[in-house]
Amino acid sequence: MITIFLDKCTGCTLCVKSCPFGAIRMAEKKAVIDMTICTLCGACVETCKFAAIELKKGTDRGNDLSGYKDVWVFCEQKKGAVQSISFELLGEGKKLAEKLGVKLCAVILGSAIEPAVEKLSERGADKIYIVDHLTLKFYQDDPYTEVLVKLAQEYKPEVILCGATTIGRSLVSRVAVRIGAGLTADCTGLDIDKGERLLLQTRPAFGGNIMATIITPNHRPQMATVRHKVMKEACINKAHKAEVIRKSYPEDVMKSRTRLIDVIEEIEETMNLAEADIVVSGGRGLGGPENFAMIREFAKVLNAAVGASRAAVDSDWIPYSHQVGQTGKTVCPKLYIACGISGQIQHLIGMQSAKIIVAINKDPDAPIFKVATYGIVGDVFDIVPALTREFKRALKR
Repeated sequence: MITIFLDKCTGCTLCVKSCPFGAIRMAEKKAVIDMTICTLCGACVETCKFAAIELKKGTDRGNDLSGYKDVWVFCEQKKGAVQSISFELLGEGKKLAEKLGVKLCAVILGSAIEPAVEKLSERGADKIYIVDHLTLKFYQDDPYTEVLVKLAQEYKPEVILCGATTIGRSLVSRVAVRIGAGLTADCTGLDIDKGERLLLQTRPAFGGNIMATIITPNHRPQMATVRHKVMKEACINKAHKAEVIRKSYPEDVMKSRTRLIDVIEEIEETMNLAEADIVVSGGRGLGGPENFAMIREFAKVLNAAVGASRAAVDSDWIPYSHQVGQTGKTVCPKLYIACGISGQIQHLIGMQSAKIIVAINKDPDAPIFKVATYGIVGDVFDIVPALTREFKRALKR
């Protein structure tokens, strides 16, 4: 809470000039704060020479945190099959739950998804919240948001984790706003401050130049999205059995402001990018969209996925679904081959965890060589076809 003591305010306007958000104005020679804009940053308090402004930050701002418990993982499904990002989150969520002394809970929404219960149970979930409805067969913003909000309001989880996927990013941000929770996006590390029961959320900041650890101490649940392939999947224990809580909601909860007409899947001859053990990526050095045919052929020989840099995607050479990097997908293959990619920090964040990185670039000073296990300085149009021929001969494909 921030307060202006009018008897001390002299109308000097120093606070007005110091506010970085333009939240303070003068009215009848006294400072007035617009609380719809103010972020409680405290800049005005430091500037005021007359102690006319007081800022008090309570530990909970009137929000009772004692009733919140358990770590929840929102588990994505596609055609009833649980996606691997969910198993990664269950593995990490188990560690967090043990440190907090609470249960690990899986939340899954969809249609005809009963078979997923066994999969989630053997991956360590202590409780499984399941909502099965035809409307939830495919992801839609409104019904998924309504259902998850109602679940969170009823059962009050202490932590909610979600994958930093297209669905996860769309869903969890809407839920966070509705329930008044803090949310940290694209985390690469999670931990618990046991003393304060705080979720420590680590993510790259300032273009990946620093790693920031973020906390949300004043509200519950504490919410975070986590990038794919940065955490290990939960181990399988077929003997483990979870408590299953099946919920149903009225039809008005399932209403949507939009109508799903059709779902058209992208047809690719190569492996799925997020799941592949080998990724072959192309960048600006390919010169045009037609040259990605060379990358696709190389990837097909290696049974690899096709990736791309942001520059190639922004140039409409290849769809966004192939983008590797901070604003694309994070991959962690056994082998990553970068063809004509300079290696800007945005791209490196998405692939530098690969076990082996091979870089092909004609610029010997390209940043990609700093993270590469092996570097080939040369023209991609000479090297990639030669590698394709040799691997085809060696693998007889």
